[in-house]
Amino acid sequence: MAEPRRGAPAIGARDKLAFLLSLVPWLIENDRVTVDDAAAHFGVDPRLVRESVELIAMSGVPGDTASYQHGDLFDIAWDDFEERGEILLTNLVAIDDSPRFSAREAAALIAGLQYLSGLPEYADSAAIATLTAKLSRGASAVPSPLGVADAGEADELLALIHEAVERGVQLELDYLSARGARDRRRVDPLRVESVDADWYLRGWCHLRGAVRTFRLDRMSDVRVTADPIDVRPGELTLPDSLFVGSPEDIEVVLEMASAALPLLSDYLPADSRPSEHAGRVRAVLRVSDYGSLARLVSGMPGAVRVIEPPDAREAVAAWARRAAARYGG
Repeated sequence: MAEPRRGAPAIGARDKLAFLLSLVPWLIENDRVTVDDAAAHFGVDPRLVRESVELIAMSGVPGDTASYQHGDLFDIAWDDFEERGEILLTNLVAIDDSPRFSAREAAALIAGLQYLSGLPEYADSAAIATLTAKLSRGASAVPSPLGVADAGEADELLALIHEAVERGVQLELDYLSARGARDRRRVDPLRVESVDADWYLRGWCHLRGAVRTFRLDRMSDVRVTADPIDVRPGELTLPDSLFVGSPEDIEVVLEMASAALPLLSDYLPADSRPSEHAGRVRAVLRVSDYGSLARLVSGMPGAVRVIEPPDAREAVAAWARRAAARYGG
């Protein structure tokens, strides 16, 4: 630990207030510390720490009578403070009454942080780990132990993508497009996202000279190269929508319950204007091929149906018949 700055310059009233506001939660978090430890941590003179602790002990919230009674002020272990220079808060005011996350709320937030820590752009998860620890300590009860389910067969690919991001190098891979064409690609990995059970990599494709979205289960022979990436995460503004249309996409009209519309938001063009028909919603989507449309519709059985064009309806029906035949249906 660094030596206390006994010769530290004096600070102004505004900085003293900022220091005081930082000191109280730090003392609560660290339970029992010495004056010199606090001075070294904040880089201030130990005398300022002593003055601030004495000021804390005269601070509080008045009770219903608008006067200060026992328990309305902060308190410290005075003998430890005066004899050994140790700081221990023995009574907290207002802070204990501040709203806290419930155990379930904290667990949900921690699960989200665990998910984020698995994405390439958050490969440095030190801040996430710190925030997770604070959520665990600050909840009204101990959050339930939990874990985010792994990506199954995508685990090895995700590990390779993480390696490429950490090293700042390109990926080389074979990619099978939705139309059945296979190309060897060079990709600068930018972001990994999931939609339902499918995982996607968004990255700068050197073959196409643009950002492209790759499904992990269509990748093969993936290799981490030694070539540095040309485009880094943060240098490009990626669209919120996972799927960006192309001139070759096919327009289809789907009808669905209104509750199902948010589930298709990633597939809706920016200029899409859903309309109501007999209590249901119709929307125009653009898809790369009818196979992907069939998989999309089959993932929401009974909630979505294809309206037009007719060949799209027949393609989805044929896909469903083939799938049923494999199960003896």
